[in-house]
Amino acid sequence: MISTITNIKSIFTWDPMKDQINEITGKNIVIDNGIIKEICETIPDRSKKIDAKGSCITPGFIDCHTHPVFLNGRSNEFNMRISGKSYQDIENAGGGIKSTVFDVQNSNYEQLYEKTLENIESLFLNGSTSIEAKSGYGLTLDDEIKSLRVLKDINQNTCVDIFPTFMGAHAFPQGFEKKRDKYVDMICDEMIPKVAEEKLATYCDVFCENGFFTVNQSRKILETGLRYGLLPRLHADEFMDSGAAELAVEIGAISADHLMKVSNRGIKKLADSNVIATLLPGTTLFLGQDKYANGKKMIENGIEIALATDFNPGSSTIKSLPTIMFLGCLYCGLSIEKAFKAVTYSSAKAVNSEKKIGLIKKNYKADLIFWNIENINEIPYWFSSERIKLIMKDGKITSNIKNQK
Repeated sequence: MISTITNIKSIFTWDPMKDQINEITGKNIVIDNGIIKEICETIPDRSKKIDAKGSCITPGFIDCHTHPVFLNGRSNEFNMRISGKSYQDIENAGGGIKSTVFDVQNSNYEQLYEKTLENIESLFLNGSTSIEAKSGYGLTLDDEIKSLRVLKDINQNTCVDIFPTFMGAHAFPQGFEKKRDKYVDMICDEMIPKVAEEKLATYCDVFCENGFFTVNQSRKILETGLRYGLLPRLHADEFMDSGAAELAVEIGAISADHLMKVSNRGIKKLADSNVIATLLPGTTLFLGQDKYANGKKMIENGIEIALATDFNPGSSTIKSLPTIMFLGCLYCGLSIEKAFKAVTYSSAKAVNSEKKIGLIKKNYKADLIFWNIENINEIPYWFSSERIKLIMKDGKITSNIKNQK
C-alpha cells in the first residue's frame, strides 16, 4: 500500500554531502511498504493520503545509549546524592548498580519484560524510534541471558527497532570484588559464547573506568566479543581519564561514550579514527556534576558526535532526546545543527545503520516525527517532547509500540 504525507510545512533532514541541515519545502513524502519511495511535488494515483496539517517533519530520533532492562527505580539514592553523597559513595555502600542487579536477579522473566516494555515505550513516545539497549544488571550467565531475551522479544513484538548490547562487564557482582579477573574469565568463557550462540546481541560494551574494569580487562572482553561477532563499544573516561578513549580506537569500537574526562591525548586518538563520540549530558546533569563533555572541542578536532539519554535507574532517568539536545547545546558547546545531527545521522552511525535510518531520503525507513514547530531551533528551545504531534514508525502513525512489525 502506497501512502503519501501531504500538507507538510517543512522537512528537516541532515545532508551528509554538505554536512548541514537540509530544509525541504513544498514537497510530499511518498511511502511504499514502510520505506520512503520519493520526496516530490506530485501525489501518486490511488495513494492513501496522510495530512500532516502543517507539521514540520524530521527523521525519527535514534537513542544510541540506554539501559532500560531493570525492575525498580532508585529515588532513595537521588535523596542521598542531594545530601552530599557521590556516585562512588553510594556504590561503595551497596547501592548504585548493585541495587538494580539485586532486583533483576530476583525478578522473573515476565516481571522484567513488562517493566522493560514500559521503559522502551516511554523512550519511543519521546521520539526515539530506534533504541540501542544494554543488558548489564544481571551479572550472572542466567540473568544476563534473561535480560537479553527480554530485549529480543520486545524487539520482535513491538514496532520499535532495538539494537541489543551485551554488557556483562557493567560492574563486578557480589563475591567477585577480590576475584575480578575470575569474573572477566566468566564473561569471556561462558557469557559471550552463550550470547553469541543464541544471537542475542549485536554489540559488547564494557564500563572501562578506574574502580570498574581496567583497560587490560576491557581489551580482553572486547577482543573475545569480536571473535564471537559482537562489535565493541565502550563506557569511556566518565569519572577520570582512564585511557578508555585510546582503547576504543585501538579495538575499533563503533562508539566511545561519556568522555567527560577524556584527555587531549584521547581526543587526538579519536580524531584520527572512525569512532563515534557519544555524549551523555543528561548523566552529568542528573549526578549534579559540573564537568560536561567538551563537544565543541571534539567537533573542532574532527570527531563525530552523537547524543543519547543514557536512560537508566541510577544516573539518568531522562527519556527525551529533545531534552538531551538542549543540554548538549547549553553545556557541551554544540550548535543546534550539530545537536540535530547528533540524534539523527550520527546516532544512526553509532548503531551501524546510517544507510537505513536517521535521514529522510529515498530508500530509508519511514521513521518520522511530526512537530508543532516553526523551525528546527524550537526542538531544543522547548527542551521537552511536548511539541511532538505524531510519530510514524515503518510508515504507520502509531502511539502504541505493541503494534507488530
